[in-house]
Amino acid sequence: MTDALSAAAEPSRRRMLQLLASRPRTVSEIAAEFTSTRSAVSQHLLLLASVGLVEAEKVGRNRIYRVVPTGLQELQAEIDRFWTSELDQLVADAHALNARKEA
Repeated sequence: MTDALSAAAEPSRRRMLQLLASRPRTVSEIAAEFTSTRSAVSQHLLLLASVGLVEAEKVGRNRIYRVVPTGLQELQAEIDRFWTSELDQLVADAHALNARKEA
């Protein structure tokens, strides 16, 4: 079973989350943004739903997908647990090194 962090790490699924963050969309609307098949997009959306990042509502013949705010909040909390002061220091060191190279 995939967790939310692993699911969101895949570039296509991450893009789908970005699209859905602005507004709910049908599978067809989402698929129009990708070169992959509608079936592949549906499989990605099913995986995102299985980890609680999106949900679908059946409206007539369409499925309308939207993000699940609590799922995204839990994902953010997981990322925050990963982001430690050591990573902050690494970023600061990288910026300092880059500034020295540009000088």
